[in-house]
Amino acid sequence: MNSNHSNYFQLQTGQLVYDPRGQVEAESIPLAPRVSTLSGLRVGVLDNTKWNANKLLRQTVSLLEDEIAFAHVRFYKKDSFSRNAAPELIERIVTENDVVITAIGD
Repeated sequence: MNSNHSNYFQLQTGQLVYDPRGQVEAESIPLAPRVSTLSGLRVGVLDNTKWNANKLLRQTVSLLEDEIAFAHVRFYKKDSFSRNAAPELIERIVTENDVVITAIGD
């Protein structure tokens, strides 16, 4: 097969075959450095509003609090699971917390 166009390939017989995978260009964003301990940190918990997210996140925090003494835990909720969190909400979470826990909750 020879590539004649980014989404099409030509077979030796001359037929064109569409490649549905496409090409995705993505910018590499580095991860935040890992903290050495969660003890004493301010923890934000972001609920994406899916059916079980709140239950999953609250249970996770409860289990973590059995072993870790956080400075505080604050809960936040997105407007919709199908949209990004509002920039104002993200800014608030970043300002008020050292680490954030989130989950999908399907």
